[in-house]
Amino acid sequence: MQIKVENIGKKFVREWIIRRASFVLEEGQMYTFVGPNGSGKSTLLQLITGMTPATEGTITYNDGGKEIDVEQWYKHLVIAAPYLELIEEFTLRELIDFHKKFKPLKHNISTPDFEDFIQLSHASGKVIRHFSSGMKQRVKLGLAFMSDVPVIFLDEPTTNLDVHGINWYLDNVKKSTEKQLVLLGSNVKQEYEFCENIINVSAFK
Repeated sequence: MQIKVENIGKKFVREWIIRRASFVLEEGQMYTFVGPNGSGKSTLLQLITGMTPATEGTITYNDGGKEIDVEQWYKHLVIAAPYLELIEEFTLRELIDFHKKFKPLKHNISTPDFEDFIQLSHASGKVIRHFSSGMKQRVKLGLAFMSDVPVIFLDEPTTNLDVHGINWYLDNVKKSTEKQLVLLGSNVKQEYEFCENIINVSAFK
């Protein structure tokens, strides 16, 4: 999997949030987009995911040398971010089973085993709307880590996690994502200090 970003830009009204961003993202690598609050980290990630249309420039997705149609791109990625909502009417088990219909989990991991992985087996029958913000974040991260897709987007991954949750994230973010392309958006060094590829979003202004 390769993502090629060429002179991408995003303009809101009269202000350019991102402009002239160009880089290549390669399979099996982990990249972190850093910059102060308001620098455009989340916007850039949303441009790459396709959630937000670009004002200018192009993004090309290639899998094994074959270009992926932009309409099929969503099948190749998974996202964990504070601004993405879970289906709050589902129980945890219903949510996991629903997710698996669209994105299979690695190693055909069972739903109960996944609940153990995110350390929430005790909440299997609990409705998501009654989860704490930290529990919801762990569900999002777990689905990102274990979905069998080539690209993972993690935006501000430790938001709402307590110390135990942060340690769980740090224990799993590398060993659960081997061979995948992982894109992080963060300005908290602890979230990405293991990452060798750092892209400063402030350069794209």
